[in-house]
Amino acid sequence: MKRVAVVLFNLGGPDSQTAVEPFLFNLFSDKAIITYPQPFRWVLAKIISAKRAPLAQEIYNHIGGSSPILKLTEDQAQALQDKLNRDLQDTQVQVFISMRYWHPFSAQTVQEVQKFGADEIVLLPLYPQFSTTTTQSSFLDWDEHSSKIKLDVPTKRICCYPTQPGFIQAQVKLLKTSIETAQASGQAVRVLFSAHGLPKKIVEQKSDPYPNQIKQGAVAIVEACKAQNIPIQDWTICYQSRVGRLEWIGPSTEDEIIRAGQDKKALVVLPLAFVSEHSETLVELDIEYKELAMDHGITVYERVPAVGTHTDFIAGLSDMVCNTLNTKNALSAQGQSKRLCNDQDQACPLSLNG
Repeated sequence: MKRVAVVLFNLGGPDSQTAVEPFLFNLFSDKAIITYPQPFRWVLAKIISAKRAPLAQEIYNHIGGSSPILKLTEDQAQALQDKLNRDLQDTQVQVFISMRYWHPFSAQTVQEVQKFGADEIVLLPLYPQFSTTTTQSSFLDWDEHSSKIKLDVPTKRICCYPTQPGFIQAQVKLLKTSIETAQASGQAVRVLFSAHGLPKKIVEQKSDPYPNQIKQGAVAIVEACKAQNIPIQDWTICYQSRVGRLEWIGPSTEDEIIRAGQDKKALVVLPLAFVSEHSETLVELDIEYKELAMDHGITVYERVPAVGTHTDFIAGLSDMVCNTLNTKNALSAQGQSKRLCNDQDQACPLSLNG
C-alpha cells in the first residue's frame, strides 16, 4: 500500500505565557520578516521580542494565556486525514503539522515523516494566499531540515489556493449567516474582507503576490454570493495587525471600521487570510476592533468565523492533494499547473510560462 505524507504548514503560536517572548524572537529573526543580515537581525529580534512580549502576553491573556492554533490545526489535520483516506484507494495517508515559529517545528516533523516511511510527500500551507513571508519561508525551512537528514522522498508542493472552490464555498456559507444576522437590524450592510497586512516595501521590493491573491479571493467570494442570491453590494478589502514604523499596505481595517461608522453601516468582517482562529481573530477582531466599531457608532458588528474544519474547506484541501498526487508537477497552485498570479508578481514560485 502506498504511503503519502501530507504536511500542513502554519505559523504556530505560544503555548504558554513564558513561550511568548521566544515565539516572537523566532518570528522576528526570520529573514523573510526582517531582512537585515546577521548578526544585526538577531540583535534586532531580541530587542523587538523583549519589547513586545508584555503586550503580546496581555493579548493572549484574553484567550486563556496561550494560542489555540495548534489544537485547531490538529483538528484540521485529523479531518483532512480522514477525508483523504476515504478519497484515496490503496493509499495510507497521514497528515503532519509543521509550525514555523513554535512547536512542532520542521526539524521534528521531518523526522516524523521519515519514520512514517512515506513514498510521497505533499506540502500544503494553511496560508491560502502565497507570500514570501509565510509560504516561501515555510518551504525554505522545510528544505533546510529535510536536507539535513537526507529525506530523499518525492515531494510536491501546493503554493496557494486563494480561489479554490471548497475554500470559497466555505467562506460563502459562513458569510451568508453573518449577513443575514446583520440585515435583521434593518441597516445597510458593509462587508470588510480583512487580511493580515504586510509592509509595503516587501510587496514592492519582492513583487510579493499576496495583495493580488487577497483581491482574487475577495472577488471570488463576492461573485459566488451573487450567483447564490446572497446580497453583497457594499464591500472592501482591508488589512490588519500592523506593527512597527514602516508603511504597510492598506487601507487599514481600523480606518475602514471608522469609515463604516461615519456611513452608518452595519458591519460584517470576514478574516480572509486566516483559516483558523487565533489572536488576530479572537482578540484583534472580536475585542479590539469591535470596541473601535462601537466607539464610532456601529451598533451591528458581525465577525465571520474562520473556515476551520468546515466540510467544504476540508473537501477543497482533499481535492487539491488528490489532484497534486495525480500530476507530474512538483509545484502547483490550487493543485493545478496554471499560474494564478499576475505577470508583475515576480515572487510567484511558478514560472510565468507555467
